[in-house]
Amino acid sequence: MTNHISTKWVGGMAFESNNPSGLNLKIDASPEDGGEGSGLRPKALMLSSLAGCSGLDVASLIKKMKLEVDDFHIETIANLTDEHPKYYDAVSIEYHFYGSNLKEEKLQKAVDLSVEKYCGVMEMFRRFAQLEIKTFFHLK
Repeated sequence: MTNHISTKWVGGMAFESNNPSGLNLKIDASPEDGGEGSGLRPKALMLSSLAGCSGLDVASLIKKMKLEVDDFHIETIANLTDEHPKYYDAVSIEYHFYGSNLKEEKLQKAVDLSVEKYCGVMEMFRRFAQLEIKTFFHLK
C-alpha cells in the first residue's frame, strides 16, 4: 500500500498539503524564519503524527477493553539536535489518563500494545530517536 500526498506552494514560505482523509493542512515557517506563522511547522507536525497514531491505538483499545476513562491526552516532548540537518534525537511520550475508575494495568497494556506492536509512526521514530514512554494515572 502506498500513500500519495500533494503539497503545493501557496506563496511566501507557505504550503498546503492534502491528506487521504480529504482534508488539507497549511504548513508555514515562523516569522523569524521568513514565514507568516500562518500554518503548522513540519517538525512539530511529526510529533502530532506520533501522538495521533498512538492515541488512535489506545482509544480503540479503551473501547475494546470497555474501560472507563473520563479524559486522556498525550504530551510529546522532543529534543532537537543543534547541528543541521536538525532532527529529533530524543522524544518523551507521556500518556495521561483521568477518571475515577481507572484500571491501570489494562490501560498500561493498551499503551504497551500501541508502543510495541501497533503504532507505525512510533516504529519510524524508533529508527532515529531515543524514546522514553511514561504513563500517568490521575484519579478523580
